[in-house]
Parts: sequence; structure tokens; C-alpha cells
Amino acid sequence: MPLIRSGMDAEAGHKFAVKALASGFAPRDMATDDEALGVELWGHRLANPVGLAAGFDKDGEAIDGLFNLGFSWVEVGSVTPKPQEGNPKPRVFHLPEDSAIINRYGFPSQGHAIVLSRLRSYVATHPPSAKTPSVLALNLGKNKSSAPDSTSDFLNGVAKFGPLVDVLVINVSSPNTAGLRALQGRGVLEELLSEVIKARDALPKRSTDEWKWEKAKIVVKIAPDLSEKEVEDIAEAVKFSGIDGVIVSNTTIQRPADLKSINAVETGGLSGPPVKPLTLATLKTLRGLLPSSVPIIGCGGISSGSDAVEYAEAGATLVQLYTSFAYDGVGAPRRVKDEVSATLASRNLTWNEIVKLSVEKLSLRPKKPVDLFKDAQEQLKAALDEAGKRIALGDELVLLKEKVVEAIPALHSSTPSTPTVTDGPAPPSTTTHPEKTLQELIREAEAALGLSAPSS
Repeated sequence: MPLIRSGMDAEAGHKFAVKALASGFAPRDMATDDEALGVELWGHRLANPVGLAAGFDKDGEAIDGLFNLGFSWVEVGSVTPKPQEGNPKPRVFHLPEDSAIINRYGFPSQGHAIVLSRLRSYVATHPPSAKTPSVLALNLGKNKSSAPDSTSDFLNGVAKFGPLVDVLVINVSSPNTAGLRALQGRGVLEELLSEVIKARDALPKRSTDEWKWEKAKIVVKIAPDLSEKEVEDIAEAVKFSGIDGVIVSNTTIQRPADLKSINAVETGGLSGPPVKPLTLATLKTLRGLLPSSVPIIGCGGISSGSDAVEYAEAGATLVQLYTSFAYDGVGAPRRVKDEVSATLASRNLTWNEIVKLSVEKLSLRPKKPVDLFKDAQEQLKAALDEAGKRIALGDELVLLKEKVVEAIPALHSSTPSTPTVTDGPAPPSTTTHPEKTLQELIREAEAALGLSAPSS
């Protein structure tokens, strides 16, 4: 890929690399993974913690070639229901001085039908096995023409691809499709993920002799550009819906001040080392808001073994490469794995041990019965205090009402009556008839206390 990058524009180089890996003549990683790299994910062991993020093999053309490079997780997509071209070209830009990429692809996709055909062919020639130490994932996107708040694109994807893959990724975080990131709001995300889970659960169960899990796992991919409150809302949506995991994160729309490349001015999502601090901050916040049973996959600026270990120490179960793979080529996954192995050996630890220690330490802890009892006590005390205030205020109003009710007849009787008409001229008036103002006050008091309807 480095040679390809030097002789072609960014998108042409990307497409050529996919075709080369799909050809069957691409290099293979023949080495055996270090046992210390093994990682447990949802009760199954993967050979290593290094996966490939979505965005490289958008249409499922090179699945076999990518697994042959030693990735334990290969993620196809994003795939949209209908074929679409994506955004106008040019839409991919290298930032070599920053080892970064900016893309504004906008989900170019050959659509469900073509990708579904490829996946069926792959599964037919690579029969699934629960013992396979790798994961095939598919990233679901929305068509640009779909209504921003529509969930049907995702639900259709679950129904079609759920029987054929290990994991389905719900992409609500690409910055290159208008309105997509709005789906990360708590209310809409809870609704979306809950509907996705229902669609997944409606699929037939698969044999666990062939598949790792009876039904595909559901994961949501989020942005690194979220406030702490937005991350909290996402955590609540994850817990409410019961999805299986989270990928942190997609590309960023931020532009760190220290970017050097002239292409830094391009619009789109920035990936590579500049996104790493943002992704790690989001991951650390989210890890503390989710129970340890919900794994987080780290993705953002991982280009070395030390980066991968840093993610594990922040609470990620495994990591994904993208930009470093684009820059370094087919040897990137092996290099990163070897660097991780060296770090693990120097600490006399395994990857799984680091993950377990970090996740146990940093995850949301279930409350102990005594803490739940204290919470209930506090809630009950607050409710009783509020009720007491209402009762006290009600008693005062009842007393006031009784006094006013007692006083109203006297007020009525004390108002001047109309003089009796007698023969002869009426005597000159010596009053200003104050009874009108007094009667208005009486009526207002009666209405306020619910004794009569207010006058119109």
C-alpha cells in the first residue's frame, strides 16, 4: 500500500488495494499468533485483539484476503440498502505529515443485494465454526435518500445479514451523511437500538456447533466528538436496549491545532493519530458508565503495539486498525501484534489479563444490596418530605377556606341593599354604592376556593 499511495490518488489507491487482496494472490501472514494475545469476547476466544475497522472493504470483496493478513475481526461496510455513489470526488485525502486521512466518502455502497450475494458465497466456501478464532462483522449504514429519523434501513440490514455474520454494527456516527449523528441522541438511539434488538431476536436461532452465537451480536459505533452528557445518554441507551457492545470511535470532525498537512483544511472525518486523544477520552468516560459485561472495541489512531495496550488499559477488549493499515500496508497487523507481544512479555502478562484487570477496575459497578437500600431510603425520605409539605400547605388552605366560607354570608348580608321605592321623589343619594367592588371580591374569593365558577 505505501507504493500504491505514492503513485495514485488516495481513492484509486484504496480501490486497487481492495482488488489486490480480493485476487487471491495477496501476501499472507503465515506466523502463529502468540498465545498471550488471545482475548475472550462474549464467551469465545479470539486468536488476537487486532481487528480491521469498517471503511476499507466496503462491499465485502476481500474478506478472505483480510483474514489471511492476521486480523481477528474483519468488518465489511458500511453497506446501505440501495446502491449509492456517495459524495462527489475528490473525497479522500492523505495527510502524510500527520500520518492521517480525511475522508468524506458518504457511504458509497453497492447495496444490500450485491453484498448479500458475496457473503452467501463466502459462508458457503468457509463454513462457519464455533471454534474459528475470528469474527466476521458487517457495518450497516443509511441511504442518503432515507428520512433522517427512519430506522428501516438498519432493520432491513439486520433481517438480511443477521443470519450470515457474527456481529452487526449500527453506524450512527459517520460525519459524512447528513443527519446521521443526530441518531446518537438518547431518545432516538434508545428507540433505534431497541427496534434493532427486536429484529435480531426475531431471527431463527443458529446451531452453536457451527456459529459462536445463536444470533448475531449487535454493536453500535459512536463518534469521538461527544460531550460528557452525550456519552452518558449513549450509555443509558445501551443499557436500556440491551445491545451487546460499543465501538469507540468513528472519525472526528475536529481539527487539532497541531496538524501540519495542507490537506487539513478539507472537510470530512479525520482519522489516524490525531483522533487518538479524543477517542481515548470518550472510551474512558463510557467505560465507567457501562457494566463490565458490555465490551468496548477501541478504534482511533492505533498504529503501534503501545497504542493497542493503552486502549486495553483504558478498558477496551480489543482494537481496530484503519489508517495505520492504509499507510503501512499488509504488514501492519503483524507488526502491531508483535509489538503487543513484546510488551506483554516484559510485564509477564497476557492481553486477556490486562483487559480483565482494566475492565473490572474501570467499569460501572453493580450496587450492593446495602447501597440499594440506602438509595431507597433517600428516595422515600424525599417523597415523604414533599408529601409533608403538600399536606401542611393543604391544611392551611383548608383552614383558610373554612374561615372564608364562614365569612362570606356575613359579607353578603353586610352589603348595602337597593333602597325601597316609595311614592314621591327619591331622596338624594348620600353613598357611592361600594357594594359592586365588595361583591366582585366575594366572587373572586369563591372562585379561587372552588366554591363557585368565576364570573365572565
